[in-house]
Amino acid sequence: MEEKLDEIARTTDFSGVVRVDRDGQVFEKAYGMAHRGFGVPNTMDTRFGIASGCKGFTALTVVSLIEQGLLSLSTNVREVLGDDLPLIDDAVTVEQLLSHRSGIGDYFDEEVIKDISDYVLPVPVQHLRDIEQYLAVLGGFPQKFAPGTRFEYCNGGFVVLALIAERVSGVPFHDLVLERVCKPAGLADTEFLRSDSLGERMAVGYLKIDGEWRTNVFHLPIRGGGDGGIYTTAADVRALWQAFFAGRIVSPDWVAEMVRPRSVVPEEELRYGLGIRLNLTTTAVELVGWDAGVSFKTVHEPETGTTRTVIGNTPEGAWPIARFLNA
Repeated sequence: MEEKLDEIARTTDFSGVVRVDRDGQVFEKAYGMAHRGFGVPNTMDTRFGIASGCKGFTALTVVSLIEQGLLSLSTNVREVLGDDLPLIDDAVTVEQLLSHRSGIGDYFDEEVIKDISDYVLPVPVQHLRDIEQYLAVLGGFPQKFAPGTRFEYCNGGFVVLALIAERVSGVPFHDLVLERVCKPAGLADTEFLRSDSLGERMAVGYLKIDGEWRTNVFHLPIRGGGDGGIYTTAADVRALWQAFFAGRIVSPDWVAEMVRPRSVVPEEELRYGLGIRLNLTTTAVELVGWDAGVSFKTVHEPETGTTRTVIGNTPEGAWPIARFLNA
């Protein structure tokens, strides 16, 4: 496997890490540069952004608040939003946001945004640091369809969930994720970081613009929200799946509820639960992230304990490797 993997990495200029946990054995390998300017290579300890892979963390945080009784799946988001974001239908529920069935207008609509190298944020990225600041980009998008009537992937819905979680708990969302997901799962290398202050062992995200490698510092919020922006390692991703299915983050009953399909999406050959992608025909679960300077996919098979994870610090790098691994 390693020889073929090396060939794919070489021919695709892959930059990132690969980890496969199977039958008690671990295969892992790092490729490319964490920082091209200083010539710092990626290692298995490098921390990467995982873009929409963050949605799993948001879903777990919200479900933990539901377990505590601060929310319910049927909570109308209007009860928490008050007069904010008035274009969101009053009937939208927490469950519909978690399952991408809310129909709310999306500030980062992937049906509209086709080129990941575009600069799409309508406010300066340094103005998106705390969750309440995201109100400036979430508003002004009309409801697209009646809540609960169909599936449509929605980034903005998970920022709204982060806002709701913060308001009902009284704890900043980034701290909530650390307390309710990372700490019980033992994820020592996972947290939301500022893009202008990444520190050691951090992979800078790169993308090609006008034929040159540039960083993604002007493309993404300076600190992520509920739909993306957390940093982690391949080892922590593995630990997340183990903790999730062991019931250490939310109870086994809620684990089952989160992986219960809410939608079947044949064109993607997937089903969706609550913040988690589900294989169309098996029990395998997935988290996927794609953004400027980020590509990420992890697939976990709960019945066998196998996990296959690929994280790249370029927007396209992970996909050829993931296809080779059948991830």
